[in-house]
Parts: sequence; C-alpha cells; structure tokens
Amino acid sequence: IECEKQSGSLLWIFVMIGNIVRGMGETPIMPLGISYLEDFAKAENSPFYLGCLHTATVVGPFLGCLLASFCAELFVDLGSVDAEEITITVTDARWVGAWWLGILICASLNLLAGIPFWFLPKSLVKEGETNELEETNERSVAPLQENEKTEEKQAMYEIAKGKLYFIPFLRALFHNPVYMLFICITVLQFSAFDGMISFMPKYLEQQFGKSASDAIFLIGVYNLPVICVGYFFGGLFMKKFKINIYQAANIAFWVSLLEYLLYFGAYWTVCDTSLVAGLTVSYE
Repeated sequence: IECEKQSGSLLWIFVMIGNIVRGMGETPIMPLGISYLEDFAKAENSPFYLGCLHTATVVGPFLGCLLASFCAELFVDLGSVDAEEITITVTDARWVGAWWLGILICASLNLLAGIPFWFLPKSLVKEGETNELEETNERSVAPLQENEKTEEKQAMYEIAKGKLYFIPFLRALFHNPVYMLFICITVLQFSAFDGMISFMPKYLEQQFGKSASDAIFLIGVYNLPVICVGYFFGGLFMKKFKINIYQAANIAFWVSLLEYLLYFGAYWTVCDTSLVAGLTVSYE
C-alpha cells in the first residue's frame, strides 16, 4: 500500500510575515522612546519616566499571560466545532488552545495603540526651559539640521573610504565599563528569566497536573506584577538619590547577579519523576 501524501498548509507564511511586521513596529518603541525621554525630560526626572516606561512594558506581558490563559481554555477550532462534540479536556495532552485568537486580539490592540503616535510633535521644548529658549531653538533648527546632514554625509564618506575602522571602535566599547556592565546584566537577566518562562509552564503541567491555561496564568500572576513594582521603585530610587549612569550600572549588575543566584538555587529543588507509560515505566 502506497502512502498518501498530503499537501502541507502554507498558513505558516502568514504567521511568519505577521511576526516580521510586528517586529518592525515594536522595535522603534524602546530605543526611540528612551531617546525621546532623555532629550526632553529633566535629568532628575528622566529615571522616573524610564521606570514608568519599563513598568508599562511589564504590564503588557502580564495582560498577555491572562489573555493566553483565557485562549488556552478555548478549543483551537473555536466557531467551527460544537463544544459538546469535544470529548477531551484542557488537561489532556491532545488539547490545543485557540492560539490564533490571541494574535488577532493583540493585533487589533496594537493598531489602536499606534494611532496616538501619529499626533506626537516632531520636537518638544526640554522640560523646564523658557519660551525664550524655545524661540531661539526654532530659529536655529534649520541651520542645525543642515549641519547635521553635512556631518552625516562626511561621516558616511569617511567610513566608505576606510578612514574609520571597526576594530578600534570595538576595542573602545570593550574598555567602556558601563557598556560591559550592561552586557553582563543582559546575559544574567536572560539566563535567569528565560529559562523560567520557557520551561516552568510545562513543569507545572507535568509535575502538578495543571492545564496549559492554569500554568500560563500562574506564571503571569506570580512574576510580572513583582517585576513591575521593581521597575517603578527603581526609577523612584534613581531620581531620589540622583544616581549617575555608572552607579546605576553597578547596582543593576549586583542585583542581577543576586537574582541569578536565587534562580540557580532552584537547581536543588527536585521532584519525583512522573510515571509516563513507555518513557519511565513499561506499557505493562
């Protein structure tokens, strides 16, 4: 008997293109948003505003976990299959939640959230400056822009001619203590947090019999609100004590190292292996 080949679905192309477009839309928010705050906020207020910005970036994933928990309780063929005909439950390994519903909801919300960005002014007066300074800046905008364009062209020309080299700049970055501390902080945070986000939901499912919906909900409730509070009070702490960049990098490094060690302590948390037919025990 010859095997019958089924044509594969091409829906993955739409998912891939959607993620690419989403990445293009989300990428400028953090770097440009931070630059926007740094350019137009007072130096003593900037950390607080950045704390609010990072707090908002945590509120989003928290709401996303709640939404994912809700969607995981709905069967993937929502709308096309009668709920009474479904014989499996959410704790069954064959259950597939309505993952596509979350994408549609998030896409609609992102579209609505992007509308206010169209109304942001091209330039703002730095917080605390007088109207007189604003008028002076307006008169000098044109020549400054022309000078900047000329400098950019000159810089690009020098790069093209080989007068600026990559290796010296890379060496200078490696000798920058703030940059290197930031790299170490990023590595520690991703090593500590990503493992928990990636494997903890499945761990809760296997060891404690939780459904995918419950596992996602618990991850969001137990982790993200605390991180949100940390971001907010971190911004207040920097504003109150007027901490500079180097001090902030040192504090962030040692706190991130402590965080990593706390997560690493979970290595000694061992549970009995679950009985899985054909894997840990025989089918008999």
